[in-house]
Amino acid sequence: MLSAGERPQPPLGKNAAVIDMARSTPVSKSSLNHTTAPMWTESSKPETVQHIWVVTGPAGCGKSTVGRGIQQALQVPFLEGDDFHTDSNREKMGSGIPLTDADRWDWLISLRKAAIEALSPSEANNYLPPSGVVVACSALKQKYRDVMRVAAYGSPSVQIHFVYLKLDEQALFQRVTQRQSHYMKNTMVQSQLRDLEEPKGEWDALTVDANHPPEQVQREVLEMVRDKLAEQN
Repeated sequence: MLSAGERPQPPLGKNAAVIDMARSTPVSKSSLNHTTAPMWTESSKPETVQHIWVVTGPAGCGKSTVGRGIQQALQVPFLEGDDFHTDSNREKMGSGIPLTDADRWDWLISLRKAAIEALSPSEANNYLPPSGVVVACSALKQKYRDVMRVAAYGSPSVQIHFVYLKLDEQALFQRVTQRQSHYMKNTMVQSQLRDLEEPKGEWDALTVDANHPPEQVQREVLEMVRDKLAEQN
């Protein structure tokens, strides 16, 4: 029996988005109102197709930065996974205590629910739902990714994609050490790497070498996103 990560989604129609990348546009932060001019222009966009882009990897890999880059390119909402942790989870991580599976279930479910709500018509989006949503979420294990995959179950118009940022331990440790005023301490890097199950063989996951300079990583990610959208033509 195929796992959720191996189960293909229903095929889409041929009237998919045609995109044009302006690679020199700098990445800037934007809110859920996403009023910045889009980096890509789209024509013949299918109104029914929506995408969930989950940027994954251990603490320090660059999930938020890359996620906001995708947000700016596609002009869709962005959800920061850290914002959905409970106070008790933050206290544990801030004390160097690794989270258990039980600690993460409610967090993942809350984040999944928020992603679904972001794609739904509401007063916040003037009842004109966006073409997608970007989620920064570590999703270290396959079963965590499976929790997020439920968001697309039973809905052929919703496609979910995981963008895994692969970075070596030394670089992760250095980045987390340099963070200011963040509850995640550098001692948590090793515990996250112990939990990490890289998405090898998972059909909906894209892997990016994040050891390169940030600008190069961002460019490679956006090219992968572009190519993934182009497959629907």
